[in-house]
Amino acid sequence: MDASQIAALVCQCGAPLLLIALGFSIGRMIERSHLRELDRREAELAGCIATNLRSPPAGHPLSDGHLVTGGVVIGSDYFKTFAASLRKLIGGEVRSFERMMHRARREAMVRMLEQAHALGATTVINIRFETCSINGVGTRGGLPMAEVFAYGTALVPRGGATR
Repeated sequence: MDASQIAALVCQCGAPLLLIALGFSIGRMIERSHLRELDRREAELAGCIATNLRSPPAGHPLSDGHLVTGGVVIGSDYFKTFAASLRKLIGGEVRSFERMMHRARREAMVRMLEQAHALGATTVINIRFETCSINGVGTRGGLPMAEVFAYGTALVPRGGATR
């Protein structure tokens, strides 16, 4: 094998590996940045009571109820999709997609709580989540995406002005 054949082989094998490594690095950086931003926003909303119970906590003052929602669509990156396709061959949990869904649920919840906070709500009750898988977007299957929609009833204290 001469030098030109070796160079061609390295280009053929190296380019896909480089793209996979680049996808992993950039995807991980974006994911970590999003998680830090979620931590910050959740800390700002820590005073708001959020529950899946159908009725307000005992002793909660009379309040007006308002529907609040939060939705997000989060897509997988190429590395997660590549890792998931390998996992499909051998079976088991697909942790990369689990992390993507966890981020999506947190983001939908935060958006819903931000909407409640803007109304002046102190509590959100009866919180529910709906999810939808969006597969095969684009040509040749595309990257998988997930939509998460959170909704609940924001309780705004009576006599308190909305923001």
